[in-house]
Amino acid sequence: MKNIAFLVLLGGLVLSTGCARDNEKPAAQTSASEPAPSPPPDADNTARNDPKSPDGLASADTPLDQGETKPDLEISASIRKSIVKDKSLSTNAHIIKIMTASGKVTLRGPVKSESEKSKIEGYAKTVGGVNGIDNLLEVEKNP
Repeated sequence: MKNIAFLVLLGGLVLSTGCARDNEKPAAQTSASEPAPSPPPDADNTARNDPKSPDGLASADTPLDQGETKPDLEISASIRKSIVKDKSLSTNAHIIKIMTASGKVTLRGPVKSESEKSKIEGYAKTVGGVNGIDNLLEVEKNP
């Protein structure tokens, strides 16, 4: 008799625990009316290669405007080597766009700070054959 009472009691406990869990909301589910907050976007130039870009820079050079002359290619390569060699620069700074056409250098992309922006422009100024620099680097708002 004690065994039967124990089993009935145990069965009731299991059933009541299961019913209580059915009424609980899983932790992973959230209400559709409670969107998760998102941080403001960082500087991103992904869409800026589109000549019809609404960013106000549609007339600015894109990688498609890179000059194909030997001096233009050498200028861009020399600036890139200086940037890659500088390990103090952020990953974004290492992958900015560098375009040279007729000696005019255009720099585009997001960087972490004004210091990085200035440093990269400085590298461009030290290369022979550069006759102008259009520094369109953007400092990220949330570095």
